[in-house]
Amino acid sequence: MSQAIPLPEGGFCSYSPDGKKLAYNRVMREFRNWKYYRGGMADDIWIYDPAAKKIENITNNIAQDIIPMWIGEEIYFISDRDRTMNIFVYNTKTKQTEKVTNYTDYDVKFPSSNGQVIVYEHGGYLYKLDPKTRKSEKISITLASDNIYARKEMKKVADNLTAASLSPDGHRLAVTARGEVFDVPADKGVTRDITRTPGANERGADWSPDGKYIAYISDRTGETEIWLQSAEGGEPIQLTKNNDTYIRQLMWSPDSKKVLYTDRKNRIVEVDIPSKAKRTLMQNPEGEFYSVSYSPDSQWITYTKSGKNNMSVVYVYNLSTGKEYPVTEKWYSSSSPEFSSDGKYLIFSSERDFNPIYSQTEWNHAYNRMGGVYMAMLANDTPSPLLPTDETVGMENEVKDKKVSEATGSSVKIDPAGLPGRLIKLPLNAGNYGNFYSDGKKVWYSSGRDTKVFDLEKQEEETVAAGASMSVTSNNKKALFHKRGNLYIYDFPCSKASMEDPVDLDDMVAPIDYPQEWAQIFDETWRAFRDGFYLENMHGADWKAIKEKYAVLLPYAKTRLDLSYIIGEMIAELACGHAYVNPGEIKGPERIPMGLLGAELSRGKNGFYRIDKILPGAVYSQSLRSPLTGPGIEVKEGDYITAIDGASTATVDNIYSLLVGKANVLTELSINSTASADGAHKVVISPIDDESPLYHYNWVQDNIKKAEKATNGRVGYVYIPDMGPEGLNEFARYFYPQLDKEALIIDDRANGGGNVSPMIIERLLRDPYRLTMSRTSTKVNTIPDATLVGPKVLLINKYSASDGDLSPWSFKATKIGKVIGTRTWGGIIGISGPLPYMDGTDVRVPFFTNYDAKTGQWIVENHGVDPDILIDNDPIKEQMGEDQQLNKAIEVILQELKDRKPLPPVPAPRTYKDLGAE
Repeated sequence: MSQAIPLPEGGFCSYSPDGKKLAYNRVMREFRNWKYYRGGMADDIWIYDPAAKKIENITNNIAQDIIPMWIGEEIYFISDRDRTMNIFVYNTKTKQTEKVTNYTDYDVKFPSSNGQVIVYEHGGYLYKLDPKTRKSEKISITLASDNIYARKEMKKVADNLTAASLSPDGHRLAVTARGEVFDVPADKGVTRDITRTPGANERGADWSPDGKYIAYISDRTGETEIWLQSAEGGEPIQLTKNNDTYIRQLMWSPDSKKVLYTDRKNRIVEVDIPSKAKRTLMQNPEGEFYSVSYSPDSQWITYTKSGKNNMSVVYVYNLSTGKEYPVTEKWYSSSSPEFSSDGKYLIFSSERDFNPIYSQTEWNHAYNRMGGVYMAMLANDTPSPLLPTDETVGMENEVKDKKVSEATGSSVKIDPAGLPGRLIKLPLNAGNYGNFYSDGKKVWYSSGRDTKVFDLEKQEEETVAAGASMSVTSNNKKALFHKRGNLYIYDFPCSKASMEDPVDLDDMVAPIDYPQEWAQIFDETWRAFRDGFYLENMHGADWKAIKEKYAVLLPYAKTRLDLSYIIGEMIAELACGHAYVNPGEIKGPERIPMGLLGAELSRGKNGFYRIDKILPGAVYSQSLRSPLTGPGIEVKEGDYITAIDGASTATVDNIYSLLVGKANVLTELSINSTASADGAHKVVISPIDDESPLYHYNWVQDNIKKAEKATNGRVGYVYIPDMGPEGLNEFARYFYPQLDKEALIIDDRANGGGNVSPMIIERLLRDPYRLTMSRTSTKVNTIPDATLVGPKVLLINKYSASDGDLSPWSFKATKIGKVIGTRTWGGIIGISGPLPYMDGTDVRVPFFTNYDAKTGQWIVENHGVDPDILIDNDPIKEQMGEDQQLNKAIEVILQELKDRKPLPPVPAPRTYKDLGAE
C-alpha cells in the first residue's frame, strides 16, 4: 500500500537524482484562472531533506515559482516574476538562479521532465528544452484524430429548456433550448427549429399578442440583438442593430406594435416594430431594471427601481408623456408589479410584515418572510375589491357596464395623486410572492414553488399547481405551466391544474456544431466580462487585444475541456480572483465513490490490514463518525481486517481496491484480533465517502484542548472553516459555550470564504455598556448580550480566502486584536450567478468589491492581508503535531491577559439613602 510523504501539504514535486531529497511546492494552485498573482498563496520552490528533517526555500520570491524539475545539480521551474511565465533554473551548488526562456506573449505551461529533457506547452504548441544547451525546439506532432468529442451531431435538447411562450390561441409554443428557438405544437403537429444557428445563442423567445411573430434575443451578429420570426415562416427579421451591451429580457406591448427590453447598462429601451426605431425610456445609474411590464392598453409600463436607501420602489411610467409616478413609498421594498388585465389594478409584492424571530443563542432578532400581496387602485374612483357588499338585483346597469368595458378594451386610467395611499393588502400569510396575474376578479401568484390563486370576492386561497410556475396568454384564454422541465397547457381562468399530459418536446432536435458552439461561448464569455466586470477599465487591460490573443487557439479545441482551458487563460489576464469557468456538457466516465472507514490502516502480518487508529467523532453528527464506531460494532484499534464482502484482504496490494464503489453501501468486514482469517467475526457497516470532516473535527478538538491546557482554562478557541452556513454554525457551536472565557483565539486559517464575516466581526466587537444581576444567581450578564470581555487574536494563513480575507482585514481595521500567521490569499472581488450559456457553461464574472471607508483606497486584492505577527508553520514540525502559529497566539494572548480588566462586581446593596428616599 502506498505511503504518504511526511509533509502536511504539497503540490508539484520532483525528487533529486539520488532520491534523497525532494523539490516541491507547498501549494497546488496552477489551475486558478489568475495570472500575475502576488497574493499570500503565491508559492516558492522548497527542498525537503528527510535525513536532516528540514526544508529550505530556494526561490523566496513574491511571484509564483512552481513545478520544480530536478535534473542533475539543477532545479528547473517556471516563474512569472517577469510577468510572463517562463522557465528558470536554480543551481544547487552555486545557489544562483537564471532565466532560461524569454517569452513575452504566452505563458510556459505545465513543463515536465524525464531527467534528460523538459517538455512544455507554449501558445498551444509543445516544445522540448535541452538542459545542457538550454535551447528550445518546437515539437512537430501530426495526429490522425477522429475528434469524437468535436463532431457535429443532432441532439435532443428538451432537457436544456430555458424558456417557453404560448401562442395566443394556445395551439403552439415558442420554446428556447440550447440556444435554439423551436415552434412546437401544443398537441399534435410538426416541431420546427426556426433558428438553426449552432454558432449563436438564441434565448427568451416570446410570442406576439397578435400571434404574427416570435421575438427572441440572438447574438448571431456578435452582439445581442432582438430578432423577429414570422409565424408563417420566411427569413428572420433583425429588429435592432448596433447594440452595445447584453440584453437581459424582452417583452411585447399588448397591441403588438412595440417590443421593450432591458439591458446591462441599466436601460429600458422600447423598439417600434414597423420603423425599427429605438428610444431609451430611462437609465438608472443605481442598478438594473427588473420586473418591467406593460399596461393592457400599451400606454403605461410598470417596474421597480432601487433607491439610495436600497429599498425598491414600484413606479408607473406614461409612455406618451415620459413621466413616472411612484406607486409605493421608500419605507418598504416592493417588487414584481403587474397590471391586472382589466386595467384597474396594479398587483405587486411588498415587504411590510414585521414579525421578528428571536435567537436562541443570544438576545437578538431577525426578520424573514416579510412579503405580502398588495393591490393599488389606479383610478381614484376604483373601489377596493375587498369591500364588503350587500347582494342586490342587477339588470340594465350590469349589461351597460359590460358593454362599456368591452368597448374600451381595458383602457387604463391612472390618477397619480395619492396613488401610494390607495393600496390594499390581500389577507394572506406573510411569505415570498411573485409572478402575478389578475383579471380583476382573482389574483394568481407564485408562493414558494407553488402557483396559487386568491378569489377577491370569496376571499379564499387555493393551490392551482404545486411545484409549478404559470404564465397566461395575451388574450387571457390559456395558461402555460412549467414544472421540472415539463410544460402543461390548460384553459384559463383555472383554479386547478392536474399537471397531467405534458407537451411532447421529444421532437426538439438541434444541430450541434461544437467548433461553432465553442467559439460562441468563448465570445459570449468575453462580452460578459466586458459588460459586467466590476471596473469598466478592465484593470487597464486591452480587452479586445486579449480576446484576439486567445481566439487564435479556438480552432485547435477538440474537447469541451479545451474550451474551458482557453477561456480560463483569457479571463486570467485580468489578474483577479473569482474569475471562474466551469464547463457545461462534458462527456466522460462517471466517478465511482470510494468507501472509507474513518480509520488509519497499515499492512500487517500475512498481508492482512491492521487498524492502527480509529478516528474519534462527534455524537451529534453521523457524518462526523467513523463507520467503525457505531454502537454494537465490535471493532477496536489493533484489530485486523481479514476480508471485505468475503474477499481476502491478503490477496490485494491495496485494501481500498476492495472498497471501490462501497461508499454508503452496506459492506461486510471480517475482523480478527490477530493477523489470521481463522476465528474472524463479521460486522456490517456503511463506509463513508469522505474522511476529511472527521480529520477536521479532531484537529479542532485538539486545538481547543491545547488552548485550554496551555492557559489553565482561561482562553477559548473557535475555528471558522468558511464564511457560509457551515462557518456560521461552527462559530455559534463554539463561541457561545465559551463566553465564560477571559480571552479568545479565533482561527481563520484555510477559511474558504462566503459572506457572513460582518456578522462575526460585529459579535467580536461588542463592548458591554450595561451589566445585569439577579438575586437568585451569582452570574453577571452583559448588555449587549453574548459579549466576551477580554483580548482576542486571529490566526490566518495563505489559505484564508475571499470573505476569509475580509475577516482579518476587518479584524485589523476595527482594532479587535492582533492578527498572527502568514499573508492571506488576496481575492475579494465578488461574484453572482452565471448568464444562460447555451450548453450550461457556468462563468462567474467578478462584479463588485470593497474598499477602505477611512482612506477611500482599494484593499486586499492580489496581495492579501498582512499579519501583525508573521510566523509560518515549519512543515516538519507541523507534521509532528506542533502548531507554531497556535503556540504564538497562546503566547500573545497570555501576555495581553495581564492587562485585562475584569467586569465590575455587583455593587454593595442599596439603601434608602442611596435611593434618595431617606
